[in-house]
Formats: sequence, structure tokens, C-alpha cells
Amino acid sequence: MTDTTSAHDVTLWLVDDIPARMFYAGRRWTVSDIPTRLRDSVWSLAADDDLRRGLYGWRFQATDPDGEAFVFDVYSGEGGWHVHRAYA
Repeated sequence: MTDTTSAHDVTLWLVDDIPARMFYAGRRWTVSDIPTRLRDSVWSLAADDDLRRGLYGWRFQATDPDGEAFVFDVYSGEGGWHVHRAYA
């Protein structure tokens, strides 16, 4: 099995701080469901940690103009937004 990694530029447009559109891997995507905020799990926090930790990403379904849909996990890091995973 070969593990391949490729990096693509990501531009994410937010409306009222919620993902609405994305440009990724040379394609335009429209968010086609209600995005879910991704945060640290309360199960992985130590008892003395602040339980109000911030948002670190989003999971949403997006559809391209040809009707192909994927679920994306995106996070904000150095240099902007990044796609962590995409599910067909």
C-alpha cells in the first residue's frame, strides 16, 4: 500500500462565521448542509482544563457544480484554512 500526500490551496468563505463556499483542489464547492463545529472532546480534557476551549475546525458536506458531493473536515492553521480529510 502506498501512502500519498498532496497539498492543495484552500479558500473558505464564511457567512456569519459559518462556512458557505470553498475553493479546493481546483474546484468550487458550495456547502450543502449545516456545518458542524469541531472542538476538543470533553472526554480528552483533564479535569482542570478550561471546558470552553475554542473552535478548531468544521465538518460539512459540499457539492461541486457537477453535483459531486464530499464531506470535508477543515481546520484553521498557519497560513489559513486546511482540509484535514475529505470523505466521498
